[in-house]
Amino acid sequence: MLKKIALLAGGIALLHSTGQAQLVSSDPGKDIQLNTITTAVPFLLIAPDSRSGGIGDAGVALSADASSIHWNPAKMAFATNDYELQLSYSPWLRALVNDMNLAYLSGYTKIGKKQAIGGAIRYFSLGEITFTDEVGTTIRTFKPSEFSLDIAFSQKLSDRFAGGIAARYINSNLTGSTPIQGAQSKPGRSVAVDVSIFYTNDDLEMFDKDVTWNVGVNISNIGAKMSYTATAERDFIPANLRLGTALTWKLDDYNSLTLTADANKLLVPTPPEYHRDDETIIASGYDPNTGPATALYQSFYDAPGTVIYVDDDNPDTVDDYSVESGSVFKEELREINLGGGLEYWYDQQFAFRAGYFYEHYSKGHRQFITLGAGLKYTVFGIDLSYLISTTQQNPLANTLRFTLRFEFNKGKLAKNEG
Repeated sequence: MLKKIALLAGGIALLHSTGQAQLVSSDPGKDIQLNTITTAVPFLLIAPDSRSGGIGDAGVALSADASSIHWNPAKMAFATNDYELQLSYSPWLRALVNDMNLAYLSGYTKIGKKQAIGGAIRYFSLGEITFTDEVGTTIRTFKPSEFSLDIAFSQKLSDRFAGGIAARYINSNLTGSTPIQGAQSKPGRSVAVDVSIFYTNDDLEMFDKDVTWNVGVNISNIGAKMSYTATAERDFIPANLRLGTALTWKLDDYNSLTLTADANKLLVPTPPEYHRDDETIIASGYDPNTGPATALYQSFYDAPGTVIYVDDDNPDTVDDYSVESGSVFKEELREINLGGGLEYWYDQQFAFRAGYFYEHYSKGHRQFITLGAGLKYTVFGIDLSYLISTTQQNPLANTLRFTLRFEFNKGKLAKNEG
């Protein structure tokens, strides 16, 4: 039961419906089985800042800022500010509850011209939950919460290329050590690392305008499984591959426009298809009870696809089956989430953002439009973003994010002090 509570909390956080073994139709006459992927601590994948939150949850290839620790630590070495601090806050799932929220504090500092270090704290509160026993008697109330602590380093490897790493400590306290069905629960804990690269080229032209082209890749949350009891099965944390690109046009001395797009894929096992007559037989896919290292590469080919059964009308035998040709590859493609949009700046003081995020309906069905705006005045800036769901009854609808930014440069500080 404890594992179900943990997965439920995680599922609420990212709205991954657990609909395996159900069939839904996107096209008339075509059924596709729901097969969502669930992990522990999915709050690690929530876009924490308003800038990327306004561009379809894309950010791996955007210009560097303090939220780079989440999106792509390698970007920090190319940051134009010497220091930056960000504080982001988002009320979460306001369509369902009024006491869930995500807070994110991050910052970095440049070390010379080629290096940067940064750190971040992410705190996710799931509101207040009442625990009851089997007959409904209240045991206690508790406010589950999760947090992570990050430290990151970025190094320029050339004038256009940088690499980055980040280390992360994760703590997930969903029960407050409340005994669950006789088992003593505990906070789930794990450690993880991110590995990232970033490429930028500002010596390009397109449509007779100066262009900066960025490319970013980040493999995040590579780490140990997590457990909430000494006897419970351990769950994967959300290892994730994110890659993307961004093009920024300098339209004139006052106006610039950035177009960006990201693609994401979870690097954890896809639930296999068990035989409908014998759940000990994996009809298609791979055993999900594997280690994190094996899961990283297995996740690229372990989708079960569509299993077709041949009825033999004999209840004492196991029906024959086959896997539809091409369905495994199609399901692997459906596991890739896409997000992107545009960011417009006027005189580096006012920004407007818009974007779109797409997730296939069989893998969670998060699909939404995002809007955002930003204002900057000297060292201070503020960003806002707003989410508009394109699917019905989506608890993510009307999500707001707020970010405060503080940017400092040694040259400007020295000039002001003088």
